[in-house]
Amino acid sequence: MRFRWDWLGPVLSVPYVPTLGPVHPGGLLADLFAAVVETAGTGRFLPHDKDRRWADRKAEQVLADAVEHEQRRTLVPTLTREGAGAVKVYVYGDGPAVAVDLARELAAAHGAARARVVCFLGPDQPGVAAGGGTRVQLREFAGGPGLPPAVPVHEYKQPVDGAGFGEFADAMAGDGFAFLYGRMRAAAVGPVLTVLHHGRVAGAIGPMEIMTDAAGAARLLPQYFGVLPQHRGRGYGRALWRAAMHWGHRHGAAYQLLQTEVGGAADQLCAAEGLVPLGVVHQAEARAGPRLVLPAAGSSGGACPAER
Repeated sequence: MRFRWDWLGPVLSVPYVPTLGPVHPGGLLADLFAAVVETAGTGRFLPHDKDRRWADRKAEQVLADAVEHEQRRTLVPTLTREGAGAVKVYVYGDGPAVAVDLARELAAAHGAARARVVCFLGPDQPGVAAGGGTRVQLREFAGGPGLPPAVPVHEYKQPVDGAGFGEFADAMAGDGFAFLYGRMRAAAVGPVLTVLHHGRVAGAIGPMEIMTDAAGAARLLPQYFGVLPQHRGRGYGRALWRAAMHWGHRHGAAYQLLQTEVGGAADQLCAAEGLVPLGVVHQAEARAGPRLVLPAAGSSGGACPAER
């Protein structure tokens, strides 16, 4: 199917495409929405899909037959077969309450254990600072890489076990570093930047990789990013972030898109470093019961299921 952009464009409060995630607001948004529907059910990655570096087949696919596309509302359901399976319904415009029912119906029909609703608030909409969610942030490199890191940052293609990266990865497994460590050992990813405390890894950001987007612009891909709890407050996170921006600028990236937990440490760091907020994404279980009231894009009101 083709989306009518005169319907979808006005209610697209955050530049976020189902199965792809956030995209540059100046990108080929209409083409990207069409492309994720056209590849539905094939398991193929689009050439510019950031997830293709982690797997051989695309896990999340649009349920094209269940898309609801109207003038004030577009609902795009997706299905992930990994694990026990999950259905998500992406809501653009009015209709989060309708999306709850749709998500639950589709989860039952496809034997998926989880049903979720994803809804959006633009950067200037009321309530954007409340209710949790993840903030989409944009860093463009046209003005240069920014300030340099205040402490030494080291670049490694392979893990340096003498510096304790394995121990760091185990301690930060919940932030994805155990997975990243395995990929590093297999030489399957780009370099990782680290900061040391008395010769041991205290924080890291990576992998550092660039991929061309659908419009042909080079983007610095999102990274795993973390500092051990006992070493926070020393400026290590800011040093890693700045080193990553210098790496991206040096390697020709035009921009980077990030998602940060609203109110979290990374969110505050991005605000301090001058990133442009593009809006907030809320994901919640599709269940009956209380709902968190949020203004919906292009309308006077709406609701997103309460996040629990």
